[in-house]
Amino acid sequence: MASTGFRQHTLKNSIYCSGTGLHSGARVALSLHPAKPGTGIVFRRADVGGPDAEISARYDQVSDTRLCTTVTNDAGISVSTVEHLMAALAGCRLDNVIVEVNGPELPIMDGSAEPFVFLIDCAGVVAQDAPRRAIRVLKPVDVADGVSSARVEPWAGSTINIELEFETAVIGRRSMFFDMLSDSFRGDLSRARTFGFLHEVEALQAAGLARGGSMENAVVISGDTVLNEGGLRFDDECARHKALDCVGDLYLAGAPIIGHFHGVRPGHAINNRLLRRLFADQSAWESVDMDEAVDAFGKKVEARASAASA
Repeated sequence: MASTGFRQHTLKNSIYCSGTGLHSGARVALSLHPAKPGTGIVFRRADVGGPDAEISARYDQVSDTRLCTTVTNDAGISVSTVEHLMAALAGCRLDNVIVEVNGPELPIMDGSAEPFVFLIDCAGVVAQDAPRRAIRVLKPVDVADGVSSARVEPWAGSTINIELEFETAVIGRRSMFFDMLSDSFRGDLSRARTFGFLHEVEALQAAGLARGGSMENAVVISGDTVLNEGGLRFDDECARHKALDCVGDLYLAGAPIIGHFHGVRPGHAINNRLLRRLFADQSAWESVDMDEAVDAFGKKVEARASAASA
């Protein structure tokens, strides 16, 4: 049997919350439930019922990437704004969870993944009697679209590096590196909020979108100024949030990715295109037990350390 750290995990108990949908502005009820080994992350529309209510949280179910990530099943039933919850599930290393929601959009909460991490902590996490699986990248795969690009390549670990550039002094040129095998998700990424520019928010709301958006659930930037009372949670909060979005989007692979992701001005669309291109090439990846992948990672680290001290 795999060690506890490399076994699949689910919630110990169900947990409930409610909040506002970022784009609909509607009140949304959300509940997270334990699930059997091998279930994966599954969204269930409580307002639909029957077999058409369930949507697998997978890259090939992604139907829209404008402003957020939306997953849709074959019956046309959708759930949108899934990326922050997916990031929390990835960061807390949960494999099997039923996510029940009574509408087509998850609540935005405070615009970060931290409220979802809090829910997971309150529910508790339990190991299951099944090995955790991982997707190991075997060769580089990349995609590009204008100034944005994304690449995943073989790596002895599971890491994310993003580069971001905006003209505003609030963001400027930033980069963010994150190691998914570390325990730093809570402190480094989970609290980073989504961000937007005042003129864009006003235009979206005038078009009937982002109806639930406010400075209670997003960082709002006007010129070189942050309009939120209290300012930013981190000097590089926007870069951290972009990395958080990548964590959530990449977890739609259906398992942790053993490899290195590099995104330049990444977004939901290019993240999904990268996963589709990766899985379309059977020679670019393999499914392995997590303990096998991490053991190989440890041996490479030891080899590097020995070489450095020789």
